[in-house]
Order: sequence, then C-alpha cells, then structure tokens
Amino acid sequence: MNKTEMAEKLAKKADISKAKAAEIIDIIFSTKDGEGIIAVELDAGRKVNISGFGSFSTKSRSARTGRNPATGETIQIPARKYAAFTPAKGLKDRVVK
Repeated sequence: MNKTEMAEKLAKKADISKAKAAEIIDIIFSTKDGEGIIAVELDAGRKVNISGFGSFSTKSRSARTGRNPATGETIQIPARKYAAFTPAKGLKDRVVK
C-alpha cells in the first residue's frame, strides 16, 4: 500500500475528501524538516507510543570497523542514530493469525 492508497482508504472510512485524508497522512508521517508529528518527536529524542499498534523511537549504533566487500579493505563505520519501530503485542498477534 502506498500513500495514495492509504489516503483513499482513510477518506472512505472517515467520510472525508481524499485531499484532506492525504493532508492528515502528511501531518503525521512527513519527513521534511519541522514537519511530521512522528519525525519532530523523534528529532527531539522523544518516543512516540501508539497504544495497541507500537512505538517509534531513536536508537544509537556505536562506531565500528567494517570491511569493504569489493576490495577487502578495512573501513571505519561512524556512530549514528536511527529511527526504530517496535510493534505492540496486539499488532504482532494480528499479523501472526
């Protein structure tokens, strides 16, 4: 499912226009600077918990030594932060069925 298809389903379920549904999806999920409720919270180091669905958080990966598979050369991989999603029990159980 892509964003357009999600907007269509949201529009039908909420009885709103497709344009308004797409706008709502953008307000929640946008990754542009200063936009997107989830991204703004993660930028601030806060966790976003959606009860029964899951939680979005940031995690850190420490610097490490890696290997270039093409040349076999040892390289340094820098530390970084990344976004993570942990599904809630309700979502896990539903997907298993």
